[in-house]
Amino acid sequence: MGNSPSASMGLSNAATVNEIQETISDNCVVIFSKTTCSYCKMAKKLFQDMNVNYTAVELDMYENGSQFQDILHQMTGGRTVPRVFINGAFIGGATDAQRLHQEVDTYPPYLDV
Repeated sequence: MGNSPSASMGLSNAATVNEIQETISDNCVVIFSKTTCSYCKMAKKLFQDMNVNYTAVELDMYENGSQFQDILHQMTGGRTVPRVFINGAFIGGATDAQRLHQEVDTYPPYLDV
């Protein structure tokens, strides 16, 4: 139980969940992405333009990227990419990240609006 009979079968779901959770907890900003996705590029550019370091997990570069995407779907309620996490919290996709950035620019967190 818990041991995979063959390494070619990929990670177990528990191992995948652990890897995803460790990545999220070890990094301030994590973008689960695909290299060919225009919305993923938009999300990464947003953080680059703000000079914010982020970790991009390019699911199309992982042998078990679809398993990651399945687990992310269970965790976040959506299977599309990008899946953006900030300080451990799922904030949504690229347009959600842009909207959040605009709201923070409009209403700085130190103002009581």
